[in-house]
Amino acid sequence: KVRDIGRFLGNAETTVEIASENIAAVERSRQFLEQEISKRIIYGVNTGFGPMASHIINGGQLERLQENLIRSHAAGMGKPIDKRYVLAAMLIRLNTLAKGYSGVSKELLSHLQKFLNNRIAPIVPEHGAVGTSGDLVQLAHIALALIGEGNVIHERKRQPALEVLRQVGIQPYKLKPKEGLSLINGTSAMSGVAALNCLHAQRLLSLAIRMGAFSLELVHGHRDCISEKLQEVRPHRGQIAVARILRDTLASSYLLSSRNSVDEVEIPQDVKEISEVVQEIYSFRCIPQILGPVYDTLFKVQGEVEIEINSSSDNPIVDWENGTFLHGGNFHGDYISLAMDQLKMTFVKLMMLSERRTNFFLHKKLNNFFPPFLNLEMPGLTLGLQGLQFVATSTTAQSQTLAFPQYVH
Repeated sequence: KVRDIGRFLGNAETTVEIASENIAAVERSRQFLEQEISKRIIYGVNTGFGPMASHIINGGQLERLQENLIRSHAAGMGKPIDKRYVLAAMLIRLNTLAKGYSGVSKELLSHLQKFLNNRIAPIVPEHGAVGTSGDLVQLAHIALALIGEGNVIHERKRQPALEVLRQVGIQPYKLKPKEGLSLINGTSAMSGVAALNCLHAQRLLSLAIRMGAFSLELVHGHRDCISEKLQEVRPHRGQIAVARILRDTLASSYLLSSRNSVDEVEIPQDVKEISEVVQEIYSFRCIPQILGPVYDTLFKVQGEVEIEINSSSDNPIVDWENGTFLHGGNFHGDYISLAMDQLKMTFVKLMMLSERRTNFFLHKKLNNFFPPFLNLEMPGLTLGLQGLQFVATSTTAQSQTLAFPQYVH
């Protein structure tokens, strides 16, 4: 689960264990692979890679082939990815390899486990992967550290991988046939980012709903906009859930208004403007309808991410149960790409909602109650939160630009 990744990253005392049934499946998968290497052509095991797949490699060069793959693909550029994302990617890669469909050895799983439990995070550059063949470049930098090359972050210091391995008593790993390919051919890096994005999104949505509740309270809003009956007649899951959280948050509030003050207004004989607020503006009244789709999208996206992090995204798949190798494209990253596009688009709406309420509270002619820019001192001489509005508007506009979908590339 996504929450398990968060638990591992949030507590330095949490360790990773590998279930005995997973080890058994991995051993059977590896045994089948080893007995078939000399009998048939298997992509990435005794062949070259990509366009060079037609080049057959002799048995004495198979380990070297895997090392060459890692070294050639560890060619990323840009600033290092945050350690938390790297550890998440490693945890997911361990989980996918432990399914027993990649043909790796239990020794490789144990090696990854030691890295994780010692919180050794390889230096992984941001740029280089395209996603259609998985996260080849990013995962290659992780694999490079496993064999004692490249650099890592350990105990908040950047150090050569080999030096850190000596410090913690871990030997550099010697790759066996197919293991280099199995380490890098998959979606674990993007899935690690996606999993943490889901965790961040959960916290942000929870905060946005609570802030919406307090905002409604500040303007003495009417309770009926979050009433249970109103949501029942338009029963979207997210809308109902958001309204319920709003009601629970405001259950003891004495600042919200009932309809009595409006209902008691005498109907005039002619047109007359009244001082009572008949209904709040959209950014207050429509919180369940605006944040409901965000809630639903996050629920859907997190489900897709959890399918991905519990899948075998390797190629070929070692189908030891049926005695064959399945060549396909489980490494393709479209599910994660589309899921993240959907998530970021809905969260832009969350930002727009918050920015509009900020504008309301800072604009005296809109709220007719609070001082300009919430300035509690001397307007004109002091500026209150005027600068904050620039930041809110600028950040929202930038987010709208960044929300352009990457899935179409």
